[in-house]
Amino acid sequence: MTEQPRLGARPGTNGDPSLDAPGQALEGRKRAAPTARPTIALALGGGGARGLAHILMLEVFDELGIRPKVIAGTSIGALFGAAYASGLSARLIRAHVEEALSQRFDIARQLLSARSAPVLKILNFLPLRSALLKPELLLEFMLPSSVARDFAQLKIPLKVVATDYYGQEQTILTEGGLRTAVAASIALPALFTPVTVNGRMLMDGGLTNPLPFDILHGEGDITVAIDVSGAPVMPGKRPHPSAFAMLMASSQIMQRTIVRQKLKVQQPDIYIDVEVDAYYALDFHRFKQIMADAAPAKQQLRRQLERVLTTETLETLPAAAVPALAAQPPSPGLRRKRRLPSLKRLSPLRRTE
Repeated sequence: MTEQPRLGARPGTNGDPSLDAPGQALEGRKRAAPTARPTIALALGGGGARGLAHILMLEVFDELGIRPKVIAGTSIGALFGAAYASGLSARLIRAHVEEALSQRFDIARQLLSARSAPVLKILNFLPLRSALLKPELLLEFMLPSSVARDFAQLKIPLKVVATDYYGQEQTILTEGGLRTAVAASIALPALFTPVTVNGRMLMDGGLTNPLPFDILHGEGDITVAIDVSGAPVMPGKRPHPSAFAMLMASSQIMQRTIVRQKLKVQQPDIYIDVEVDAYYALDFHRFKQIMADAAPAKQQLRRQLERVLTTETLETLPAAAVPALAAQPPSPGLRRKRRLPSLKRLSPLRRTE
């Protein structure tokens, strides 16, 4: 069980527990009632290799001793969500992924490199009737063997988002074979073959719901959404992006548009927009750079979780237990739904004007 956070010394006590207020002795002080942390529903968005940043976000939960009540994941978010919901620590997930991408994934890494010529050659010149790879093969590389095989074996409830090709709508998978569900969620069209589940042809969940915080409504006291959809960056010396860059960026544009529209209707309590715009969906070989660029977002998540959890925890205590704190006006915005910045202020690189 996670140790509950302790309240600091009240103003005027100088850390002496025998003093309730400046100059006042605390007679027969009783142990404060145990505090209850608010529950957290966590949404991990899709974004291909940009989603490697999710590992850092999961590290924050481990470091703070927080366990999400439920997780929803799309594409790469479903992959890491499945690992974490299986009970694996973020540290173990990171070590496995780093080892897989640096040693065991050499051939696939070359194939999936966003700058790799073989990808373009295969797509342009071979008369393929199906996609290049089976998503199940990627899972064998990316997921540790200890990840659950079935939803029923998970330590944390998980919702996996995929897209029904013929139904033209999102599908939420919550039972049955876990790896089959995740394979469907990461099945990027043209690159991975679709996955058939219960007679439905399923593919990449990012096509319909790249950041599934909305399917967690009412599932927890606080909803946290990690957005790694990214946005195309301005080219350097080249006036126009390459054809392959445009192909990769088209997915970013679509997902970003969906996320923007969703945020206009409903907002999570904590929204982290990870700055990983410079990376393509297939840039898995740039693991270290992605993790470095995502580090500020990790600190942002830590600060917001600490702030919200501290406020929520204090407010669950009896008023008599914290008289000095109760007398202070609450910080604005901590109990209310967090107001997100204007979409135009998300990032200078994301402005459309």
